[in-house]
Amino acid sequence: MLALLGFSMVIVFMFLIMTKRLSALIALMVIPVLFGIIGGFAGDLGEMSLEGIKQLAPTGVMLMFAILYFGVMIDAGLFDPVVHKILKIVKGDPVKIVIGTAVLVLTVSLDGDGTTSYMITVSAMLPLYKRLGMNPLILPAIALMGSGVMNLIPWGGPTARAVSALGLEMSEVFVPLIPVMIGGAAWVIFTAYLFGMKERKRLGVIKFDYIQTESSAFAEQAATVEMTETKRPKLLWVNFALTAALMAGLIMGIMPLSVLFMIAFAIAIVINYPSLEDQKERIAAHSSNVLAVVSLVFAAGIFTGILSGTKMVDAMANSLVSLIPDALGPHLPIITAITSMPFTFFMSNDAYYFGVLPIIAEAAATYGIEAVEIARASLLGQPVHLLSPLVASTYLLVGMSKVDFGDYQRFTLKWTVGTSLVMLVVALLTGIISF
Repeated sequence: MLALLGFSMVIVFMFLIMTKRLSALIALMVIPVLFGIIGGFAGDLGEMSLEGIKQLAPTGVMLMFAILYFGVMIDAGLFDPVVHKILKIVKGDPVKIVIGTAVLVLTVSLDGDGTTSYMITVSAMLPLYKRLGMNPLILPAIALMGSGVMNLIPWGGPTARAVSALGLEMSEVFVPLIPVMIGGAAWVIFTAYLFGMKERKRLGVIKFDYIQTESSAFAEQAATVEMTETKRPKLLWVNFALTAALMAGLIMGIMPLSVLFMIAFAIAIVINYPSLEDQKERIAAHSSNVLAVVSLVFAAGIFTGILSGTKMVDAMANSLVSLIPDALGPHLPIITAITSMPFTFFMSNDAYYFGVLPIIAEAAATYGIEAVEIARASLLGQPVHLLSPLVASTYLLVGMSKVDFGDYQRFTLKWTVGTSLVMLVVALLTGIISF
């Protein structure tokens, strides 16, 4: 009964936001409360919701200060040279623009943080998409696909969860996945080529004023008409060193991400804008992005809190695992890879890797399948996972790209599934999971 209630809640939620009957913010709060009452949990909903909010609070804080930090870096002109180079190379060719988007996101995603990757990629490329009149859904689609592939790096999160949940060594899980990630990256670039060719056929190669478009890109990044007033070209290398130190700190895990971004933001804004009035202006300039994203994070806390607190998520997991016939037992690695797509779409990574994955691994052991295979297979659904409404950084991506969440999901879903399937094929060909 709980499993049915849980699946019904998720289906209703997805239906309402994809058909634009409710915004994601409202649906995340209203739908779980409604189904919690239907399930007879009315008295415990407050405590469950608060617990979910507490769990996501560090993520909300991290996103808040990450937006502010990179907003300051964008205002100060840290990424201007990158934009300058990209604009010079891609010019008015939609194919080069979309492939450039793919290469950029695959590169900047090496830091393992989707928020950072999205901010840099969208800030650099959105003015070009606007200038040429390209499909606005392409940019966030490629950004998410690239980030989904790179999310498998050890400091990205999911790999660490899989390793921890099954008590494995990081090297034995991640190193064999490198060819799989290369295959996924190739698919992202190929998809970018397809999108670009379609846009080139529709729009042609457009000639435009390079200087004007470059200025538009910088204006988009600075989020202000008074570009020159916010630029700090003399502090370029100082800002680069601070950002490099921040990335190193993220990779080494010297502090929680939220604390690192808080400290980095404080240093960045004081160095670049010593005046209190300037600091207030910079914070105010990015406050709308902060509010839009962080409010969704805390709303998602109610959704995940009720889903977990009512044990709906456990019942959903057990019901899906029980559907696997004994005859398919020897093929559990492939089944795990395929089912990881809907599993991680409908629930958080924590719920999947710490709740579902051990159950699957235990079942696989009865067929002589090693846990390391199951761990690798479980990671192949990550490109689809990032499209889930439960992933906070996706709201930032959608907000910065100025597209509708439902439209974005419909456009991107099949391509993210394609990424996961390509990665599965490479995994089978390289033998890191058995057939």
